[in-house]
Amino acid sequence: MSGSAPTALTDELHKEFEAAHPGVKVKYEVQQWTGIQDKLNTALAGTTPPDVLEIGNTQSPKFAEQKVLTDLTANSADLGGANWGAGLKASGAWDGKQYAVPFYAANRLVLYRKDLFEKAGITTPPTTQAEWLTAIEKLKAANKDDPEFQPLYLAGQNWYTLLSFIWDEGGDVAKQDGTKFTATLNTPEAKAGLEFYKKLVDVSGTKAPKDADEEKPPQAGVYGKGKVGMIVGLPWEVATAAKENPEIKNLTSGFAIPGKKAGSTAPVFQGGSNLAVPAGSKNADLAKDYLKLLATEKYQQQLVGAGMIPGSSKNTSALDKDPVSAAMAKGALSGKAVPASPNWGSVEAGANPIKTMLTAYLTGVKSLDQATADANTAIQQALAGK
Repeated sequence: MSGSAPTALTDELHKEFEAAHPGVKVKYEVQQWTGIQDKLNTALAGTTPPDVLEIGNTQSPKFAEQKVLTDLTANSADLGGANWGAGLKASGAWDGKQYAVPFYAANRLVLYRKDLFEKAGITTPPTTQAEWLTAIEKLKAANKDDPEFQPLYLAGQNWYTLLSFIWDEGGDVAKQDGTKFTATLNTPEAKAGLEFYKKLVDVSGTKAPKDADEEKPPQAGVYGKGKVGMIVGLPWEVATAAKENPEIKNLTSGFAIPGKKAGSTAPVFQGGSNLAVPAGSKNADLAKDYLKLLATEKYQQQLVGAGMIPGSSKNTSALDKDPVSAAMAKGALSGKAVPASPNWGSVEAGANPIKTMLTAYLTGVKSLDQATADANTAIQQALAGK
């Protein structure tokens, strides 16, 4: 997929693979994410699918459930299975079998302005939720004469960030029992996560819209204008912010999303991709050899060098060279995934019930109990395929 494996990596990988398999030629094609779902449906339903596919980790359960991917359970050890993170592994599994293997991932962290922290007397980044709230108050006090300043910019529908707080409380969007999923957004733990999200919004006084996510407007652009102390975002948003102000890169650092308890970071959603072998592949053994080579430390470290969390290696020490990447890697130790349901796509598509819940609660249109109850009903229906 566009924007995934660096060209230098794939060039070297294909050269080595072809050398080890005389007479074999790798035909490599890069696809765009827009419209990829339809392309995948067509390819996997045909008689001549590609031998290896990259698929988003939230797309994987649907194809696994449809049995249009090769069962790779017996090959897991050769494909780096000992190093797969729990969340990434789960996204490629279905009914006790592994149909896709982790490729790479990335996760959110808190990006912050070092100069503004120093001005506010914040000497070390927050490590707990309480310290985070204190930092917000200090930033607010240090910039009280600037009505445009926001200590934290947090859009009302930044639901991936909400997941961190729900998970940190011990809750989840849904629980899984075999191939059955039951929505759990109405539990005390989920409600506690939502309450902390609202506390961040209220304490910070963020001017971000409560009825839109972090892309409307793009939060990196808002951060780049210099009137924001922190955002919860992805590492590459620093480069986007630098388009507004080139100096922002040198002024920015990061820390893992703080947990409720001292000594622990909040779990984070790991977005990324998996790799799979279509069930209709005519070269399944070669495809497995290809994945085995990609899973070696040599190529896994090239993914790390590109700023990614590798799918088949636990060695992310190279990310420590950059404070933002280092903070992402620290958070990745408690990475999680959305429910691995084949129907999850219908939750994210269109009117996402979690986004609707956030807006209703933050604006006071619904109480906490009503907002979570309504969202829980909608997600249950989606997971049940209704």
